[in-house]
Amino acid sequence: MTETEKRHSARRTTGSIVHWAAPYDLLIWLVTLGRERTFRERLLRPARLQPGESVLDVGCGTGTLAIAARRWVGPVGSVYGVDASPSMIARASNKSRKAGAEVMFEEGVAESLPFPDARFDVVLSTVMLHHLPRTARQQGVREMGRVLKPGGRLLAIDFGAAHFHRHGHVEPGELVSLASAAGLRVVESGALGIWDLQFAVARRPVA
Repeated sequence: MTETEKRHSARRTTGSIVHWAAPYDLLIWLVTLGRERTFRERLLRPARLQPGESVLDVGCGTGTLAIAARRWVGPVGSVYGVDASPSMIARASNKSRKAGAEVMFEEGVAESLPFPDARFDVVLSTVMLHHLPRTARQQGVREMGRVLKPGGRLLAIDFGAAHFHRHGHVEPGELVSLASAAGLRVVESGALGIWDLQFAVARRPVA
C-alpha cells in the first residue's frame, strides 16, 4: 500500500458529523423559505463554474449544491460530492438519481480526501468548515488545495458570526488565512450578501 493509499484508508474526522439527512433538508427548506435552489445557485456564483469543468463538493450533505453545480458544468463536465455521513451520501445519491443528474457521491472526510493530486478544476466548501476544529480546518483546506489542478480554484463559504449558527462559525478573515496557509492565492473575498456568510476564492498556483 502506498503512502497516499494509507492516508485515505482511515477516513476519520475530528469534526462533528450531521447524520439527520431528511430533517436537514426540511431545515434548509424552512430557512430559505422554500427557495433552496435559488439559495444554492447564489452560493455557486463566486466559483464562476464553466462548462466542462471537474468539480468536487467537500461536505456535500444531501447533494443539492453538487446537483446545481452539475447543471453549470454541463454534460461534458463532472461533479463529485464527498461527506463523512453515510446517511447524507445515501440521500444525495437518491436525490441525484431522481433529478437525472450524474453526480458521483462518496463517503469521506475533508482531512483526507479520497482523490489523487491535481484532480479537479474547482473545489467547493460551503458552510462546512465551522464543523471542524481549527487543526482539522487547516488540514482540510490543505487537502482541498492538493486535489486542485494548477490554476484550479477553491470556493470556501462559511458563517462569519456565531450568533446566527449555534454550531459554530469561522472568524472573518480566517477563510483567507486558511487558503493562504495552504499555498493558495486568494483572488476574491468578502461578504456573500446572504445572512452573515463570508466567502473566499483562491487559486492553486500554476508553478
